[in-house]
Amino acid sequence: MKLLLTPAVEAAIREHARAEYPHECCGALLGREEGALRVIQQIIRLANERADERERRFYVSPQQVLMAERHARETGLLLLGFYHSHPDHPAAPSEYDREHALPYYSYPIVSVVQGVPTELRSWRLREDRTGFDEESVVPVPEG
Repeated sequence: MKLLLTPAVEAAIREHARAEYPHECCGALLGREEGALRVIQQIIRLANERADERERRFYVSPQQVLMAERHARETGLLLLGFYHSHPDHPAAPSEYDREHALPYYSYPIVSVVQGVPTELRSWRLREDRTGFDEESVVPVPEG
């Protein structure tokens, strides 16, 4: 599976991560599927509703997920995943991420080092929920 990001979408994810540092940011990915390709056309910034440990954890309420699904439907897109940041940590999923993820969705993570977004990698949870497999992140031109 490949995740295709337009420059505007990738820039929006990175800007969200930068703006929320030193806390984790989170958001929804909307787009379309074309065979083994997921084309992300827009994001929705979501609130990190976690009350504590916001530097290492995020929480998205079911109400926010329903709002993202509703917006996707209204715009003719699919909810394809959720992104978040890892302040001062690698762009790899944690055990906490695995415990709270669902199969099917893409989970891009952007590492933010001293306030600067760096590496962006994406992951898919295996159907048996034992771990993640990395999916390619491919930048694509606008259009």
